[in-house]
Amino acid sequence: MGICASCESTAVAATAKLILQDGRLQEFSYPVKVSYVLSKDPNCFICNSDEMEFNVVVSAVRDDEELQPGQLYFALPLSKLQRPLHAEEMAALAVKANAALLSRARRHKCKTPVGFFGGDRSHKVAQSVVKSVGRNRNRTRNGRGKTYAANLSIIPE
Repeated sequence: MGICASCESTAVAATAKLILQDGRLQEFSYPVKVSYVLSKDPNCFICNSDEMEFNVVVSAVRDDEELQPGQLYFALPLSKLQRPLHAEEMAALAVKANAALLSRARRHKCKTPVGFFGGDRSHKVAQSVVKSVGRNRNRTRNGRGKTYAANLSIIPE
């Protein structure tokens, strides 16, 4: 899914960012194992956003691995483990990450808060992505009843 928020500061160290199921952002400026994070909520698994793709099976980061600084992770319910994520689910996760990162930037009084989609209008962009995916899901191609996902390769910043 990609890299996200930043502030204009040279003193800020990179942190591992975890988007929890309820949409809160948890940051770790120190090495932390996935098993430690999961001990707080055993009903979920942790996945790396860089390894998430449309209609590809979601895999968990191993319990003995550490969350890496500069990476964005998601805590997902166990029901999503070893199942492909559909476009709507990916868009919803992007909206959740964007909201959490913008909230963090505002709390830290960043001069130019940048979320997942960039800028202050990013929430509207994210909502339009979700609507676009939902609309295109029910369209057919060649009249044979097959559905297809929207091409989400361009997101304005």
